[in-house]
Formats: sequence, structure tokens, C-alpha cells
Amino acid sequence: MLLTGHQFGGTGMGKRGLIATAVTVVCAVTVLAAPGTAFAAPTPSPSSSPSASPTPVSNKELEDVRKKLEKLYHDAAVATDEYNAAEEAAEKQSAEIVSLAKKIVKGQEKLAELKKRAGSAAAAQYRSGGLPDEAKLMLNDDPRDFLDSAGRVIQGQRATKGLLGEMTRTQQDLEQYASDASAQWQKLEAGRKAKAAAQKKIEKQIKAAEQLESQLEKEEKERLAQLEEDAAHKAQTAWLDSGVLDDIKGKASAQGRKAVEYATAQLGKPYEWGAEGPKTYDCSGLTSQAWASAGSGIPRTSQEQWKQLERIDIEDMRPGDLIIYNADASHVAMYIGDGAIIHAPRPGRTVTIAGAGSMRILGVVRPDA
Repeated sequence: MLLTGHQFGGTGMGKRGLIATAVTVVCAVTVLAAPGTAFAAPTPSPSSSPSASPTPVSNKELEDVRKKLEKLYHDAAVATDEYNAAEEAAEKQSAEIVSLAKKIVKGQEKLAELKKRAGSAAAAQYRSGGLPDEAKLMLNDDPRDFLDSAGRVIQGQRATKGLLGEMTRTQQDLEQYASDASAQWQKLEAGRKAKAAAQKKIEKQIKAAEQLESQLEKEEKERLAQLEEDAAHKAQTAWLDSGVLDDIKGKASAQGRKAVEYATAQLGKPYEWGAEGPKTYDCSGLTSQAWASAGSGIPRTSQEQWKQLERIDIEDMRPGDLIIYNADASHVAMYIGDGAIIHAPRPGRTVTIAGAGSMRILGVVRPDA
């Protein structure tokens, strides 16, 4: 659907009105993200001069754009965590299904062997039958032979009973394996749908952000980038002014140094949601791979890293530790010392160094506690 100047509030609307309206309209992400959506320049009024310069966008309006972009990319990060979690779960479920399939095959082979042994035992028992025990005793010249034979029959009966019991247990195991495999298939299908839904959310949020940014002229984009930098600098300065850095004196562990070295080597590589390297990364893809390179496997998503890894006081932080950001744990970065972090920020950005306090800190976790 093409949105014309009339749809933005009538003819004669300048650049300022276009951006202000775009910020409002971007709330309806489904409209902005629909395929084929485009924004036409506002239709000039008859009295307007074709060569007239558009009204400059004010810093206040650009700040509104910055906040809206921040929210869109935050929502995309949340959806990225959902996508990554669904992907990780799918890998585990697939592995579990393969394991169960192997157990079923082995169980079927075992059951076939047990049936064969039980059949042989039953045939042997049948061949030794016939006359009642009293007649066998009377016809046997040596009572000891009879007693030995009777003992062997009893042992055979017990063995056969044991075989039947093992067959029953094996059959029950097979039924349980089949039930478990069916449950895993259902989870896998549910995860596939969750992954697809998360992907749709991510693409919608990113497309909305890109379309909002596309309304800006080059000079306005530069001013917007400066506003983003100023906001980060202000937050970092406030964090440092709290004196927190005075108490942070921890030294990296051997594994922590390896993780930092890995992350540092990725500087300049593009952000890509769902990516784990080696060419592109999302935030938790970078931290999980950095720690994997150091020999310590950690959860794939920032939310699971927050849930599962040991939490430590920020004053005890050391290089290699992970700082979790936002109340919903939707972003993660690696602390590298001196109040700085390495992280993969968001779409359109690259792996970079930033101030540890430039975003809202939720807490700190240690992979090699």
C-alpha cells in the first residue's frame, strides 16, 4: 500500500511533519512492515516553490525518532531470543528423537532374541514332558537320576519365567520409547511454529525501523547517530560518576582471557539476528561462541544466560564476565575491563566496543564460576 502525502495529513506538509507523522505511524508495525509498503514524498501545494528547501527536522523530533528506533530494535532483540531459544530446543529435540530411535531398534532386536530363547526353552520343556513324575520315578533305575532331572526341569522353568519377565519389561520399554518419541515430535512441531512466529516478529520490527530511518536525509541521519552517541555517553558518564569502577578490580581468569580474545577478534563484523559467526553475530551468538572457544559451553540466548549462569555483584566483575541488559534480559555484552564492553548491538551495526554503563544494566553473570 502506497501512503501518499494526503494520507500523512494533507498537502503542503513539510519534512518535519513527515517525520513526526512517521514516528506515530510506525507504532502500527503491521502497516509499516507489510510487503510493498512505501512512503511517497508529500505533495507540494500549488503555492509552494518546487525548489524550496524542506523544513529541517528539529532535534526534538529526531530524539523521538531515536526513542522509537530504540524500542523497535529492542522488540526485535526480544523476538531474536525467542527465535534462538526455539532453534536450540529443536536441536535438542531432534537429538532426543534420534537417541530414542536407536533405543527402539536395540529394543526390537533384544525382544526378538528373547522370543527366540523363550521358544527354544518351551520346546525343550515340551520334549522332556509326557509321563507324570510318579511314573518317571518308578521306571527310573536310579532315583538320583530322577532327582537331578527334576532339578534341571525346575531350573528350566525358572529360567523360562525369567525370560518371559524380561520380554514383558522390554516390550514396556519399547512402548515408552515410542511414546517419548511421539511427544518429542509434537514439541518439535510446536517449536517450529514458535520459531516461524519469532522470525516474522523480527523481520517486521526491523523493516519498520529501516523504513523510519529511510525518511531521514543524510545530514539528519548523521545528527541521529550523534544523538544516539550522546545518549550512550550520558548514561556511561552517570554510571562512572557513581564510583562503581573504583570497586571493580577483578582480573580475568585463563578462560576469561580466551573469551575476550575471541570477542575482540570479531570487532567490525556485522550484526545479524540468529547468527553465531564466524562472519556475523547477534548479541548472544557472540558471547556464547566466545565462551565456547574458551572451552566452556553456555546457553545460547541472553535470557537463558541470565537464568542459568551464576550471578555476581557488579563490584566483583572481571573481564570475560557477561553483563545482561534491560529488565527482560534481551541484550548481553562481554565485559573487557576499564568500564568497557564488547557487543553486537543491533541490525545495521557491527561488533563494537562501548561503555558498560551505556545501557540499562540488569546484572552480571560468570560463565566460569
